[in-house]
Amino acid sequence: MAKLYQDDKQFVDMPLSVAPEQVLQTFTELSRIHNHSIPREQLQAFVQEHFRAKGQELQPWTPADWKDSPQFLQKISDGKLRAWAGQLHQLWKKLGKKMKPEVLSHPERFSLIYSDHPFIVPGGRFVEFYYWDSYWVMEGLLLSEMAETVKGMLQNFLDLVKTYGHIPNGGRVYYLQRSQPPLLTLMMDRYLTHTNDTTFLQENIETLALELDFWTKNRTVSVSVGGKTYLLNRYYVPYGGPRPESYSKDAELANTLPEGDREALWAELKAGAESGWDFSSRWLIGGPNPNSLSSIRTSKLVPVDLNAFLCQAEELMSNFYSRLGNESQAMKYRTLRAQHLAALNAVLWDEEAGAWFDYDLENKKKNGEFYPSNLTPLWAGCFSDPGMADKALKYLEDSQILTYQYGIPTSLQKTGQQWDFPNAWAPLQDLVIRGLAKAALPRAQEVAFQLAQNWIRTNFDVYSRKSAMYEKYDISNGGQPGGGGEYEVQEGFGWTNGVVLMLLDRYGDRLTSGAQLAFLEPHCLAATLLPSLLLSLLPR
Repeated sequence: MAKLYQDDKQFVDMPLSVAPEQVLQTFTELSRIHNHSIPREQLQAFVQEHFRAKGQELQPWTPADWKDSPQFLQKISDGKLRAWAGQLHQLWKKLGKKMKPEVLSHPERFSLIYSDHPFIVPGGRFVEFYYWDSYWVMEGLLLSEMAETVKGMLQNFLDLVKTYGHIPNGGRVYYLQRSQPPLLTLMMDRYLTHTNDTTFLQENIETLALELDFWTKNRTVSVSVGGKTYLLNRYYVPYGGPRPESYSKDAELANTLPEGDREALWAELKAGAESGWDFSSRWLIGGPNPNSLSSIRTSKLVPVDLNAFLCQAEELMSNFYSRLGNESQAMKYRTLRAQHLAALNAVLWDEEAGAWFDYDLENKKKNGEFYPSNLTPLWAGCFSDPGMADKALKYLEDSQILTYQYGIPTSLQKTGQQWDFPNAWAPLQDLVIRGLAKAALPRAQEVAFQLAQNWIRTNFDVYSRKSAMYEKYDISNGGQPGGGGEYEVQEGFGWTNGVVLMLLDRYGDRLTSGAQLAFLEPHCLAATLLPSLLLSLLPR
């Protein structure tokens, strides 16, 4: 609370120099001498004496399986984009980290959770690994032909499930109360596709099942619609207290509320962090002040993306068990997927709008706002009628989303939160682009390509100016690094690099780096994109 550091995360990441008991004892004594109001200078001296600088428990690590020119680079026709992809491939070495042995021998002195295998971090203030970020990082690593690095990262996650029963939000003890979007099963699937390492699957299939059980046991809620009850999942963290990495902000926000409401606020903030969308208007619906974080109600919503991720994981589990010859378990997961699919259709799908929407448990209605997550079932292959893809494309047109030239906005609401307009995030581009690309309609595939082209241009232009990749981008006026939220925009950046490499791999023969507009054949997209293309020619 003394704010010795601008970013609360800096302090909770600093290792102790001596045993915790000793630190506490000295602090209690210091506090007693100064009547519980330690002067800033003494406090600074105390911290300097008892804590070490953050990041020292990690050392740089160059992955042993990194190689100079992976195959996918040859697919990229545009010379500038190919050179850029080569530079992004180089970044894996910069983002590689390995833990020092002392984290294992003295775990009580570190907030870092020890992991056996080295890993790739997002970048910037995020010097440990994060759960859902790592999925897009792994996709990029697999294109870079770094399957051994991916296997090590997967093993770290599996070890966490064995130890804690779930994967924490990130690799620190203060993240243990919450998880993040569950993509472990999908990570395993991607690794298997590249390596065919069935032995690794066989060894870890029960651990994958255990992780899905965590979501079933702790994050399930029943919803009644049309006289039937469905089981769906939500983000929910039943623990109060401020988040350690944002302690002063959470404490100050709680001070604006009556004392009886503070624990509930802290639990909702943690659920928002578990969603990966920390924070967004998506979670602020219906409060007295809809743009203030104090109105957060994450656990009162049934999110489209979470349920699509779990539905997809159940399908993958049934495939895994079939592959291993265990038909009874395969059937169990097929049944679970069918139930999830029926629930998604009955509760979250909106036939008239042509999209899925988060469901508000308190007000018993869908949240009709635009978020890219509304199309996650297409990406996850969790929808029952092929016509839904056609309707989803029309939904994007009706919402005017295709008029944005630099990326798909995270929402259409401007709250100052980082998961809102004007920010655009790499994983959300992937959810929409690959969702449309999987559709049978040529028009949906052409829109997917155009969205990929927009995103590649934005990332490439910013990189050309700043020689850096960013966690998020501001798409309101050309491409800029993003902003808003609780901390400054971070450079690096793991998942941004992964998504760019995926798009360059998929569309490398067609994507261009130049500023020319990609006019499309009239038969496929004129009606959809011509107005926005013409608009973009007008002076700003």
